[in-house]
Amino acid sequence: MVVVTPWPYPTWIAHRGAGRLAPENTLAAFRAGAALGWRAFECDVKLSADGVPFLLHDDTLERTTDAAGSAGNLNWADLARLDAGGWHGRLYAGEPPCSLDAIAAFCLRNGHLLNLELKPVPGDEERTGQVVAQAVRQRWGEAVRDGLSAWPLLSSFEPRALAAAREAVPELPRALLLDRLAPDCFDIAERLDCVAVILEESLVHADLVRTLHHDGLRVLAYTVNDAGRADLLLDLGLDGLITDAVDTFVPGP
Repeated sequence: MVVVTPWPYPTWIAHRGAGRLAPENTLAAFRAGAALGWRAFECDVKLSADGVPFLLHDDTLERTTDAAGSAGNLNWADLARLDAGGWHGRLYAGEPPCSLDAIAAFCLRNGHLLNLELKPVPGDEERTGQVVAQAVRQRWGEAVRDGLSAWPLLSSFEPRALAAAREAVPELPRALLLDRLAPDCFDIAERLDCVAVILEESLVHADLVRTLHHDGLRVLAYTVNDAGRADLLLDLGLDGLITDAVDTFVPGP
């Protein structure tokens, strides 16, 4: 088998927006990346207590907001009032958390593409996959039908979240995230009808890329911040590199 899945995404993908230059997973980070010419972005999405998809990496709020506790315990109205930028610096004080609706509007208006990582709070895997998939269909469906955008690529370390997303909206492309190579990890990707796997970059080697491509899977790597390593991975034929170094690399095709 050879890779035949249409692949609309650029090779270079900015991690958490431009998550080092501006507060990660906020509109400010996306704007910073877009200003440098980036047109594909990765971000993390989970659900508020009342089921609103919003962008946040951690299970808790301490690191990137002025609140504390589980991110899934607050309703969106309360989350939206938090400061998600002051931790990064005075320039971004008062930057609010970002809803999936807001990032969808930004990406669709500007022609950007998205790798949307399902990042459920523990115990909320199935609900997160289902609700986010339905939200993606609602927000992107018309643009995809009109040929104005590609679907976001849904990815996750959590097979249960991907399975729920597949059940809710089967047409959305899915990718399994892997930080280690378990014996059955690629069987899981196949059972979930994934179009890609996204590997921690140190796991990638030539034989693995050839095998996965032969099996019909696209191969991406995270988080690639070293120029020499990036060149090597591109020489191996990777389909995508996710990077924090948005002010170092020039986002090519």
